[in-house]
Amino acid sequence: MRLIALLPLVALSLPAWADECDQLPKPSVVVKRLDERFAVNTQQGYKALTHLGSAITRPGNQVLGLTSGKAIARFSSNTPAYLDRSGQWECTSPQLTLTLGFSPMTVYVAKEFPEGGCAYQEIYQHELRHVKTYQDHLAKIEKDISDTLSRRFATGTPWRGPAGQTRARLQQELDERWLPYVQREIRRADAEQALIDTPEEYARVADSCNGEIRKRAR
Repeated sequence: MRLIALLPLVALSLPAWADECDQLPKPSVVVKRLDERFAVNTQQGYKALTHLGSAITRPGNQVLGLTSGKAIARFSSNTPAYLDRSGQWECTSPQLTLTLGFSPMTVYVAKEFPEGGCAYQEIYQHELRHVKTYQDHLAKIEKDISDTLSRRFATGTPWRGPAGQTRARLQQELDERWLPYVQREIRRADAEQALIDTPEEYARVADSCNGEIRKRAR
């Protein structure tokens, strides 16, 4: 991964410059976790769900339920700045907000298993484990991501550098270094999800409800 050069910090000794820069707020980082309710979809048959989940399903398994979440990671920034009288230098104070989560998130239960029945409940409860795993994963990585970003950006004092360059270089660093980092951290949930869908769990669900699920999915 190509690292972006750190934004230069230029030490200037002019009292007026220092006074004006000190009036800016301190750089800050805020991490917001999306907390949206998931939707339930019962319109797809198990054959359609098997096709939809083919990329993450072991060959030969039929997908009776599926949890689908679109990973979201986006930065927004507000960067108050002060331009010195010469027009050559500026001091800025990045105020960053990172929003991360899964949106939308949809729980699918195959239409062959009507809501309210034993089979529906077994499949639905299995998918709720996936939902909880996504939520727990976000809660687990939120602090680490916040601490990592704060070490880089919440420097305690405004940044100083050549005029007109800070915002562009900040955006470049967010796009090329930090957004991929956050996305990688979110995608680590995939490994945790795979631990739920074991052959033993597939067999347990299929054989539940006196064999109703296995019979309907033939």
